[in-house]
Amino acid sequence: MSKYVCIGVPYYLGEARPERAEVSALRQSGIAAELNEEWVDIEPDFAAADDPVVAVNRALAEAIKAQPAKTPVVFANDCTSCLGMVKGLEDKAPAILWYDSHGDFNTPETTPSGFLGGMPLAALVGRGNQHLMRGINLAPIAEADVIVADARNLDPAEGLMLRESEVTLHETLDALNAAPLPEKPLYIHFDTDVVDCAEMPAMSYPEPGGPSLDECVKSLRRALEPGTAAGILFSLWNDTLDGSAEAMSATLKLIRALK
Repeated sequence: MSKYVCIGVPYYLGEARPERAEVSALRQSGIAAELNEEWVDIEPDFAAADDPVVAVNRALAEAIKAQPAKTPVVFANDCTSCLGMVKGLEDKAPAILWYDSHGDFNTPETTPSGFLGGMPLAALVGRGNQHLMRGINLAPIAEADVIVADARNLDPAEGLMLRESEVTLHETLDALNAAPLPEKPLYIHFDTDVVDCAEMPAMSYPEPGGPSLDECVKSLRRALEPGTAAGILFSLWNDTLDGSAEAMSATLKLIRALK
């Protein structure tokens, strides 16, 4: 019996952008067949939601719940898909392991840019605007059930809020790898920009100085080793930027850590 189901989320902040072909490129790469798994693309009902991000996350949650015996491996264009991921996994009440070069822990009050993609982890724990959470009928999760790894670029107020929260923050993968993982189902959120941009180019928000690709693969395998992964989400590169082919190759190496 197959273990995973691959789920494509080819939307960026709720929008279908034809120029962003990362998800379709992964589908066409044959990675699902390589994992001996099925590939499913979500089908949002935009007419039934007052916000396109809500529609995308509802569809993702439905796709996950439609195959409860499988571990979803999700490929998304931004980190807001974490909301639908957690909604889809809510019966398992997972802890979250969040790999990212950013904290994604801003709120409308702390963000310098207003970028929604910098807020989803804060929303998941009940901070900031809860419109998207209410839209998918998702209750906030406990901060103590969240582990963040790397987050080497934090906005000042975001960093203060994150460090004063009950979230566990490991500023290096070495620190994460030396610490125990929660003894409960685990949602692994892997933003590919956590990898040093010298090896993972084509990032919309590149952050130099991160861990190597090999270090990330090793850490991901260690997180998967206990067999408690409830789901894995990869937030992808930007196909419109230079280095896209190299980023895809590096991402495939990360995905193959699941084998």
